[in-house]
Amino acid sequence: MSVFQFIKSKSFFIQIAIAIVGLLVFIFALKYWLGFSTNHDQKIQVPNLHKMSLEDVGKKLKELDLDFIVIDSASYNPNYPKKSVIEQSPETGDFVKEKRKIYLTLNPSKYRDVTIPDLNGRTKRQAVSQLRAKGLNVGTNFTFVNDIGKDVVRGLRYKGQILNTGDKLPLNSIVDLVLGDGKGN
Repeated sequence: MSVFQFIKSKSFFIQIAIAIVGLLVFIFALKYWLGFSTNHDQKIQVPNLHKMSLEDVGKKLKELDLDFIVIDSASYNPNYPKKSVIEQSPETGDFVKEKRKIYLTLNPSKYRDVTIPDLNGRTKRQAVSQLRAKGLNVGTNFTFVNDIGKDVVRGLRYKGQILNTGDKLPLNSIVDLVLGDGKGN
């Protein structure tokens, strides 16, 4: 029997029909099984976890049969309590299934530390720019010392303490400048 005669035969069409029916039965069985095994109809609404501590988050999510993972800590935000949730994924109000993990971003306990640069001999304007670029604020009570250079940085202070190059301060700290008065020899 040649290939062309087999394609025209009744047994070929019966085999094609069996294959199509088998494929359709497999697809419908797979769809039913996936709907059953993945809890397709189940929905748990994600609660609002913002500004909550990790202990409170754990209790709340355990009640809902959900879990959490801390993925990161963001930059310190003074509007949120220390070590509280700043961001969450999935977002508040989204629907998830049981045992789903909620990914959390926490507020650190303080601002990150900034290293004090060497500003000795720089002008007041240069020092202010550099300190602001580092994330520090410059106070308005300048201390003047006897020096030949006017408005040349001769030191830094933080809350009355002398700062050295390489010291660390929290971001947004207020640093006071010690400047030359221009009346020195």
